[in-house]
Amino acid sequence: KARGLSVNIMKCDPYLNTDAGTLNPVEHGEVFVTKDGAETDLDLGHYERFLDAELTRSSSVMNGQIYAQLIADERSGRYLGKTVQIIPHVTDAIQDRIEAAGKGFDIHIVEIGGTVGDYESLAFLDAIRQFRRRVGAENVLNAHVVYLPYLEASKELKTKPAQNTVRDLRAAGVPTDIIFARAEREVSEHVLTKISLFCDLDKEAIVALPTAKSVYQVPLTLESSGIADYVCKRFGIDADKADISAWQHLNKTIFNNDKPPVKIGVVAKYMDHEDTYMSVTEAIKAASWAHGRQPEIVWVDAEGVEKEGPDGLLEGLDGIIVPGGFGSRGVEGKINAAAWARKHKVPYLGLCLGMQVAVIAVAREVLNDPLANTTEIDTETKHPVIALMDEQRRVVDKGGTMRLGNYPCKLADGSKAREAYGTGKIEERHRHRYEFNNEYRDQLAEAGLKIVGTSPDDKLVEIIELEDHPFFVASQFHPEFTSRPARPNQLFDAFVKAIVTE
Repeated sequence: KARGLSVNIMKCDPYLNTDAGTLNPVEHGEVFVTKDGAETDLDLGHYERFLDAELTRSSSVMNGQIYAQLIADERSGRYLGKTVQIIPHVTDAIQDRIEAAGKGFDIHIVEIGGTVGDYESLAFLDAIRQFRRRVGAENVLNAHVVYLPYLEASKELKTKPAQNTVRDLRAAGVPTDIIFARAEREVSEHVLTKISLFCDLDKEAIVALPTAKSVYQVPLTLESSGIADYVCKRFGIDADKADISAWQHLNKTIFNNDKPPVKIGVVAKYMDHEDTYMSVTEAIKAASWAHGRQPEIVWVDAEGVEKEGPDGLLEGLDGIIVPGGFGSRGVEGKINAAAWARKHKVPYLGLCLGMQVAVIAVAREVLNDPLANTTEIDTETKHPVIALMDEQRRVVDKGGTMRLGNYPCKLADGSKAREAYGTGKIEERHRHRYEFNNEYRDQLAEAGLKIVGTSPDDKLVEIIELEDHPFFVASQFHPEFTSRPARPNQLFDAFVKAIVTE
């Protein structure tokens, strides 16, 4: 892309799910949402941040989608008595998806998820074997990501796993054209020579990728390796010289050790690994860097806040973020965190559920009802300040009641959100089921809860703010999905700005 080429990218996942919406975030990381409402693997978030592009559902293919399509076609009589098989029907469907997603672009990058040798990936591997014949071998390069384990006893990186997987791919009819060699240590010239010899590849087609201090170093590493020039040469593309000045500037900012820290607490319920909140953490980093600060992210267990109280866990934080989530576990802790940020005038940014718990925290005080709640958690609450809309109650399929993808929002003049975005009309991405209950608008407004963002018809509440607070803003949408490393989302930017200018 830095050479002026148009680039698209997609992920093929071998799972039999039809999308990532019901996958456990503890196992698979966050569910990323595209602008057109596809629930996808978190890798699409990486793709968007690195390419600074907005992808669509065509960039995410799961095995379940393929099989669901084929079974529906078979039931409708499309195959007219033919036997429906992995080859050619499944592999053709995969190739169709790849070809359709790549139309109109100079370069189309396709990631085949999983590991070489996985049974569930076999159809995808055979699809890319056939794809060379479909579009011409001169139009396809197969890049293989290998891992070089380090043996402490002998102080060496081992290439045998890479050799074996290259051989396995070759046995499946898929030649390896490029190797990206991941390693925890620096990869010596000797190791690269060995890979070249045993895997039958040009040295210039092998890229060493030792673990970086920041993932945003990787584009510079790749560019310095010359692999992009190699790809262009193999494809016969006469491309411009790469302009990587933006990446260089970003890395200079990231590794400026003179940046004072900013300590931001994320009150979370999925604590097993940080991938669950990948877009949130990357948005925090981007906003912190934009204001010349070193982000220090403090993970706060929502269940801990619920059991121990917020004082000991939230004191000393410069700002508090409550991200999205589903289910009852940890919700009381998130409500307590929002109430604590309100009381102690600590900058607060609520994301999706983070908005809902903020509304509940205010409602409990205003309505003098400690049981005011969302009907997601308490269906019998007397004050359901967060609830399903009437039209949602009639839908029974999981996901059928969800608002997914881009929705428009109008912003109130004089609000912090309006100031942050610099415009009165925005579009942001959603992934939620329950909404602000409009029956409580007036009562909560009298208590200082300002509704500053709504749908164009005013029926749906999108952003709330609190009066008499340095920064207490919460959105029903997920602003983290549109944040970029060198261009943070406006709400994250305003949040960190409020912290550093206090």
